[in-house]
Parts: sequence; structure tokens; C-alpha cells
Amino acid sequence: MRLDKFLTGCGVCSRKDAARLASRGALTVNGVAVKRADAAVSPETDTVCVNGEPVCYEPFVYVMLNKPAGYISATEDGNFPVVTSLLPEQLQRRGLFPAGRLDKDTLGFMLLTDDGALAHLLLSPKRHVEKAYAFSLSLPLKAGAEARFLSGIPLKEGVTKSARLTLSADRLSGEIVLTEGRYHQIKRMMQHEGSEVIYLERLSFGGLTLDPTLARGEWRRLTEEEINTLRQAAKQGKTEETQ
Repeated sequence: MRLDKFLTGCGVCSRKDAARLASRGALTVNGVAVKRADAAVSPETDTVCVNGEPVCYEPFVYVMLNKPAGYISATEDGNFPVVTSLLPEQLQRRGLFPAGRLDKDTLGFMLLTDDGALAHLLLSPKRHVEKAYAFSLSLPLKAGAEARFLSGIPLKEGVTKSARLTLSADRLSGEIVLTEGRYHQIKRMMQHEGSEVIYLERLSFGGLTLDPTLARGEWRRLTEEEINTLRQAAKQGKTEETQ
């Protein structure tokens, strides 16, 4: 791997800045100053330092974000702020992206990563990865809604997969667990039932629950245990997908 690509991938600096650092003698590989930013390095075995500080190599980064309202689940948008702008510049340079989408005004758990393979598996409907949401409604749902959600709600593009619906006593709020992520799915399911969603928050994803210590807009890296939980969730449905 090129040294400048390695540094950019680690979120240390841009390629242009890497060239400047090399020209100043600020980059070393295994204790030897490197004058060219396109020098080859082995991330797994070489020790790279910038101004004497070692650079830790991470193949992938996994971040839990408590998404606030008003942010788009994207890496760039011409009209609204994007969720990646809530991360520090170092992580933005790594090219993290949201694994899945939440509507602009939907709150809660969002996974940001640069592990495209894992994100793809987690989002595949064939993997049955669960996502839980809390919601509030404009009108109470009618009797039998729980059974109808389990059977699947007919939408324009087809019947939804089975969803677990739990309602409050007044049937104006509750939680729903999905294993797919269609466009505005929960809002459209509730509209089919004659109500409107006025509040929506993702509580959990892939076996992980939103960290209650994270305020809106705050983030933290996932622990190794949490990353392994996501990997296990991604393995679900493998037999069905390969049949």
C-alpha cells in the first residue's frame, strides 16, 4: 500500500498533506525517514510514525451515532447537513458512511462504518437483521393491528415482511421491530392503518441497543464485543441467501 493512501485511510491527513510531511522528514517507516509519500508500506507489519507519533492501523472503523433530527443519512447533500458531519475530521477523512438510512426527522441509532461488506450483509432483507423503533401516532391504531403487522402490510411494491408491533394502552405509541428497511416503511405502514407517525426513533440495530449515555448528535466507537455482535447478526439468514 502507498504511504499516502495508508495515512489517508487512517484519517491522519490528505494525500497532499502526506507529501508535505514527507518532504519535511516528518514521516518514518520502521524508524527510517521516508522522503516520498508514494513509498510502499505494509500496514500489518510496518511501524509508521508522523512527527514521531505512531499511527495505529485499523482495517475498519465502526461508530454508533445518536442521530438528531434535521440530518440526512448520507455523506453529502446540497440542502441539509449530513450525519457524517457530526464526526471529527479524522473520521470524515476515512470515508465512513451510514449503514442504512433514517428519514431526516427520525432519531436514534445509526451505524457509521467503512466496512462495506458487513454493512451490505446487515442491510440485506434475507439476513433478517432486526431493527427496533419507538413511535408516537396522531390517531390510535385499530384493534387487530398487531396481527396485521405480523402477517404483513400491503404496500405499493408488495406486502411487507412480518413485523412485531407492541402498542401502549391508548394505542397511540409503542415499538415496532422490522427485518427490512423500505423507503419510509414505518410511516407508510401506519398510514395504511389510518394514522400518521409524529415521532420515530430507532432504538436498536443488529443486536445492539443505542447507548443511553449518548446525547443527540453524539457518537462513540463500538467495542470489540459490539462489533462481534454485528458480525453474528450479519450471519443470520445465510442458509436462505445461498439456497
